[in-house]
Amino acid sequence: MANIFSGGGRELDLSNGGTEAFVEVLMLAVSDLASEAWDLRFAALLNLQDQHVMGRGAVGFHLEEVDWGTSQSERARSKDFVLRATALAASGHRWSELGYHPPRVHDHLEQFRIMVEHFTPPANSGPYHHFPGPEGAATASCTRHRVLSGLPHWEGCFLCIQAR
Repeated sequence: MANIFSGGGRELDLSNGGTEAFVEVLMLAVSDLASEAWDLRFAALLNLQDQHVMGRGAVGFHLEEVDWGTSQSERARSKDFVLRATALAASGHRWSELGYHPPRVHDHLEQFRIMVEHFTPPANSGPYHHFPGPEGAATASCTRHRVLSGLPHWEGCFLCIQAR
């Protein structure tokens, strides 16, 4: 099974293992960069890509389904956040906490960066059925791992779940 991340006519088709590594390294970066409400909503979207919780081969999202913001400045800021998080993830940020070396994740992050970079967030669209609203934002952080998570709804962050 494969998981699809797409946007602007581009597609990132990942295996289950590739998806796991891609989401985990992005989540570590997003957790350290998040400072605005939108960032926490994007973190919640990444939490929904956790195959340990959602099921293998059952995740992915389309950039067109993300609520990038209502104004040009909001859309630009949201897109910049995703690009900064992707660059931080690609730098190897906190990878030592994973307990493994993700072999192909640089390529996946580069493909995702290109996808986001070339994507133009729409001025008006919605409804955003797959993008968490403000009430669904990832506002909890795992105290042990410093990772934004689905707490208190889930039992822990992705690193906690893997440790079991």
